[in-house]
Amino acid sequence: MLALLRTATVFGVEACPVQVEVDVSFGLPGFTMVGLPDVSVRESRDRVKSAIRNSGFEFPPHRITVNLSPADVRKAGSAFDLPIALGILAASGVLTRRQIDEVVVLGELSLDGAIQPVRGVLPIAIAARRSGLDAIVLPAANAGEATVVGGLRVIPAATLADAVRAIEAPAQAIPAGAPGQAERPAIGNTAPATADFADVRGQALARRALEVAAAGGHNVLLVGPPGAGKTMMASRLPGILPPLTLEEALEATSVHSVAGTLTAGSGLLRERPFRAPHHTVSDAALVGGGSLPRPGEVSLAHHGVLFLDEMPEFDRRALEVLRQPLEEGRVTISRVARTAVFPARFTLVAAMNPCPCGYLGDPTHQCRCTPRQIAQYRGRISGPLLDRLDLIVEVPAVPPAALLDGGSGESSAAIRARVLAARACQQARHEAGGADLPRLNAHLQGRALRRCCRPDAAGRRLLEAGAARLALSARACHRVLKVARTIADLAGAEQIAAAHLAEAIQYRERE
Repeated sequence: MLALLRTATVFGVEACPVQVEVDVSFGLPGFTMVGLPDVSVRESRDRVKSAIRNSGFEFPPHRITVNLSPADVRKAGSAFDLPIALGILAASGVLTRRQIDEVVVLGELSLDGAIQPVRGVLPIAIAARRSGLDAIVLPAANAGEATVVGGLRVIPAATLADAVRAIEAPAQAIPAGAPGQAERPAIGNTAPATADFADVRGQALARRALEVAAAGGHNVLLVGPPGAGKTMMASRLPGILPPLTLEEALEATSVHSVAGTLTAGSGLLRERPFRAPHHTVSDAALVGGGSLPRPGEVSLAHHGVLFLDEMPEFDRRALEVLRQPLEEGRVTISRVARTAVFPARFTLVAAMNPCPCGYLGDPTHQCRCTPRQIAQYRGRISGPLLDRLDLIVEVPAVPPAALLDGGSGESSAAIRARVLAARACQQARHEAGGADLPRLNAHLQGRALRRCCRPDAAGRRLLEAGAARLALSARACHRVLKVARTIADLAGAEQIAAAHLAEAIQYRERE
């Protein structure tokens, strides 16, 4: 007899529907699987066989053929265990239903029949809802992800026996909580909620630069000696960013769902991601890759912050592959079978020392680096990559008197209020200009840049003089204009003035 079920696989952050066809026929006992399964899927034969027997069901002593359609798409992962097991039970008559096409089924089976969590549940749930399907049967630990998709009945199952009951009587199955009601803890590697800019002493210029970066989505490079507070300020940047919108939260959570970094029972991300990879990270781990592409750190930082501490210590190849995501907001990984696209719209905050020893220009320490060593150290960051950084800020050492001062700096809440006001200006321009106008100043290009970043006569003369004196490239000039547009938004100004451009130009002087 033949049984049909629906499931899905994930390539990139997109779900591809898969139909599981199971045929149980008379003949010598055997278990054949076709449809381009990889090693992890082929291994499901042993897991499925043990799970069925240990769940109190009889494994059919016949010839079993499993087809995963479409046959030209490679199937990977352990999420096919549960639909294959249910298909075998349906084809052998244990389940009365053999045509189960209104429900998506996925889950990994343990040998005792327990259902383990899998990756990529949220993209699959979104695809199921778009296809008009009614319900999804999935591991109980993944129910929080799927419940955020409205209009889809989420049926969690802890064991294979639970899944059988859910398929036999879907109306009697206990669905997960209402959409959006599940607990939604923030994932690991996020900035602590208690981090506040009020803890930062001094560093007025760097604080202002990070405020501008948060308001316009600009990339920042902090240059200063060890202990100046570069890491401390970078970790506080998520605290002044606007809260995630529903659309942003869905996109960011989908990436983490595919990567498998969501904790059990979690739903939508509530905090913007903050990723801080070590400088030994490979280029594949940074931007994503693998034979079956997985998202890298730049995608895990989507709609959040990517912090690269000690940027010159990163591998040159890893740094150079950042160019595409910084420009396009996505990572494209091409393979022979198909191409995976991961979103990667993040704010880059990088930190570095002014020289190998870190004390060049520090009045309290003597620098022992030679000019050649300094040139080699700075040369680890290429000119094209440096061109893609909007603000380059010097972060001097903080005097001991400032550290011992009992007062506190401006709080993150006060800075965030100004950032929200500046973002509201950009949102208003976006709504007035339509889809051709990006939501953030950092993403302005071409016609949109010329339309929104027109300085007055005095500002134009200042920009021409500054570009000539600093030998700025065309890309750097455009970035100066974008930063000036954000500074004007923070000031509530309609047009870019000379004062706004003067502040924007000073952030390129370090280059």
